Amino acid sequence: MRCAIVDDDELSIRLIAEYISQTDFLDLAGTFTSAIKASNTLSREPVDLIFLDVEMPGMTGLELIKSMERKPQIILITSKSDYAIEAFEYQVADYLLKPTGYSRFLQAVNKARDLYEVRQKGATAPKHLYIKEDSVLVNVPLADIVWIEALGDYVTIHLTDKKHTVLTTMKSMESKLPPTEFMRVHRSFIVRVDKINNLDGNLLVVGKKLVPIGKSHRKALMDRLNIV
Repeated sequence: MRCAIVDDDELSIRLIAEYISQTDFLDLAGTFTSAIKASNTLSREPVDLIFLDVEMPGMTGLELIKSMERKPQIILITSKSDYAIEAFEYQVADYLLKPTGYSRFLQAVNKARDLYEVRQKGATAPKHLYIKEDSVLVNVPLADIVWIEALGDYVTIHLTDKKHTVLTTMKSMESKLPPTEFMRVHRSFIVRVDKINNLDGNLLVVGKKLVPIGKSHRKALMDRLNIV
């Protein structure tokens, strides 16, 4: 991952740069002591990961995040813990307090790499599914799918405004869906993760449907959800 350091603290820059040099999957593309200069350069030469200080003169780290049209993975580094809640509102990968040790740094960059890989897979994932109805291939946008339910030898695909029933298995259906967007939560149900409205005990509210959570799928689901 190509990364940049944006921090007005030279000692912090040197420390993070040293940690980057010790990490095989990181490549330091540049360092900046000003968020304004970083904004101008990174808009032309984007990176995959930014180590970003919060408090800087002229433009803060959080203001830099707001200004970025395409946001890379971001790890905030700061000497204060006051920004932790606000930081995660910007969906940063992690939040490091200065001075940080290498083990905590590695934990943060491993998390950022995992999120980066999920995003990359999502970017290349299919956007449509074609199903056969009465000898006609029907285009089903994946974004319209709310949940999928097993029905004997058939599978019913529930969309926001209609449904399709096709002769296939849940295993086959699951293999055709991007795992970044869909998840098997029960032997008879697959749901689109961003369509989950609520979780109540062993039930999910997906659209207007109550979907049971299978015991063998519960841990994976809880790990997947972004729970505060």
